Amino acid sequence: MEIGLYFGSFNPIHVGHVVIANYILETTAIDELWFVISPQNPLKEKSTLLDDYQRLRMVELAIDDFPHLRASSVEFSLPQPSYTIQTLAHLCDKYPHHTFSLIMGGDNIQSIHKWKNYQRIIENYKIYVYPRPEFVMPPDLEGNPNIEIVNAPLMEISSSMIREWIKQGRNVQGFMPSSAWQYLDEMNFYK
Repeated sequence: MEIGLYFGSFNPIHVGHVVIANYILETTAIDELWFVISPQNPLKEKSTLLDDYQRLRMVELAIDDFPHLRASSVEFSLPQPSYTIQTLAHLCDKYPHHTFSLIMGGDNIQSIHKWKNYQRIIENYKIYVYPRPEFVMPPDLEGNPNIEIVNAPLMEISSSMIREWIKQGRNVQGFMPSSAWQYLDEMNFYK
């Protein structure tokens, strides 16, 4: 079984995340897609993150109606900060009969050279990249057979925009799956 791993803070999850996940499931060889909620991205500040389990719960609520999407807390029990290469090694050991691939935005492939052991990731794992506006593939990765650009719909929605709008008292309901938004609203997150 091929498992697509969609790493992120999901702080909070929004409709763009779900649209991309569903698009990749429908247009690639991936059988199941796991949202891997990252407790700490080594390239981002942790201070703005909602609690790990609260973000996990929002992802679970957001994807509840999608049978081939899963929320994964695998990184919660691994050393922090979270390094993708270590998570991949852990998952390959735990699920030896699965094949894992990565799903990432164009911004991540452009900065992948900053990742720990990024060469091993590029050499050993399929990477599905959804481009963002003004995306340019790094020249050293052009033509790499393990990297596939997917033409997922471009959505100008970000978790940081949602957090900022909430602080400003704006309505973000249309930007999030309804069950995740209801939970966020009931819990008064990001206010």
